[in-house]
Amino acid sequence: MSNPRHVSVILAAASGLLLVFSFPRVGHPFVAWLALVPLLLAVVRARSLGAAFGHGLLAGAVFFAGTVYWIAAVMADYGGLSTATAWVVHLLLVAYLALFPALFSAGTWMARRRFGAPGIYCAPPLWVTTELGRIYLFTGFPWVLLGYSQTPVLPIAQLASLVGVLGLSLLVALVNTSVVFATTVRDPRRWAALGVTAVLMCGTALFGGWRLYASVLLERGTPLRVAALQGNIAQDEKWNPELSGRILEIYLDLTRAAAADGARLVVWPEAATPFPFEGDPARAASIRAVARDTGSHLLVGTTDVTSDGIPRYYNAAVMVDDAGATAGIYRKHHLVPFGEYVPLRRALFFVSPLVETVADFSAGPGPRTLALGDRLVSTAICYEIIYPDLVRGFVTRGSQLLTTVTNDAWYGRSAAPYQHFQQATMRAIELGRFLVRAANTGVSGVVDPYGRVVAHTGLFEEQILTVDVRLLDDRTVYSRTGDVLAYACVGIVILVLGMCLHRARAG
Repeated sequence: MSNPRHVSVILAAASGLLLVFSFPRVGHPFVAWLALVPLLLAVVRARSLGAAFGHGLLAGAVFFAGTVYWIAAVMADYGGLSTATAWVVHLLLVAYLALFPALFSAGTWMARRRFGAPGIYCAPPLWVTTELGRIYLFTGFPWVLLGYSQTPVLPIAQLASLVGVLGLSLLVALVNTSVVFATTVRDPRRWAALGVTAVLMCGTALFGGWRLYASVLLERGTPLRVAALQGNIAQDEKWNPELSGRILEIYLDLTRAAAADGARLVVWPEAATPFPFEGDPARAASIRAVARDTGSHLLVGTTDVTSDGIPRYYNAAVMVDDAGATAGIYRKHHLVPFGEYVPLRRALFFVSPLVETVADFSAGPGPRTLALGDRLVSTAICYEIIYPDLVRGFVTRGSQLLTTVTNDAWYGRSAAPYQHFQQATMRAIELGRFLVRAANTGVSGVVDPYGRVVAHTGLFEEQILTVDVRLLDDRTVYSRTGDVLAYACVGIVILVLGMCLHRARAG
């Protein structure tokens, strides 16, 4: 094992494992502060660009194989694929995602070769640039961004109110980089670098501690009692027509109980109605009647069908006001590839069962708010909540309360529901809003504007969460400026890599 190549392979794989252990359910946030260190050491040791790229590819493959392992089971259980085919498709996705850490490693190697030991400090903006790429390229898959690891560490997580989750990723990557710089450079510069990093960490913790201590948003705005319903309907029962009446009654009974406990906004999970709400007036009438009888607004996860000659199906949420009328409809606009539509259907002949199983949904027009009397609220449907700028769009349009409705029954008792809830929690911190999450089988919860989980459920249990929140108008810095810091990182990366390529050509 003294072979340098073997050592570098072990280091790269170790980084992948440490990244896995930075996220739920098996991980701890502290691990993230050192997770990139082995990979960066492998990059420092690499003798070629190809070797650095390979180290990043290995680290990324281990990381994503260990965090999104549940995708294969979903495709096999609900996508109609054989177990073998589902794993092949899953491994292709892992290989694609691993390209981002590979590009990070290659870029870091180039910067270090061009600028010497200090060039390793291109690593933090490079990491953020690759995460930005994961958000937007090919519809995006921004699952387990590095900054999400710090969601439970509330004093540190408050930084997201200034610079978003990508700003947190930058800080975590910076600490990792400084550790490597301090252990590979033997001159006074390492102490200056460590000092600057320590000051940034202390400043972040002090800011976060002050923000949590003040908690001014808990005293502002308009109080509102809300309820999140968790009907706990098994995935293989949701669309069984023989059970649709029972499913509807479960949600009606839960709504009555929530309203009796004072809830004036009751949030149902994604696709809670086993029928299109606006397309089935008779059964929708029972929901409208409950809204009138209880005097509560109901935000109902459902499907919606429109037709302009061609039927269009939407994953939607309908706001029913306290008079039983439809106050607004939000149609999901960021759809899940292979879950709500299949890109390149003809080309993907090898997953034909999945193609045949998934009916195409149409995308809605974009972020829209919903009226709650004279107030505005919003909902992100399932996967949409992991897109920072998408959810920010609701707040820029006046949303005073964030909600998200989802059905995580697909994922069983895997890490996915916990990872999903953690990422939703970050949106509350970024945007300074209470967040209400209704999930069919859990995790449902209510989060305050500082990321404190006020209440939450377990998995696979029927529950009602009734909590007092506040409708807020205050705006965080991040809600006003968005991912400016992340795009600045892109600019730095373009400049640095441009200088590297220029030198390579000149040489």
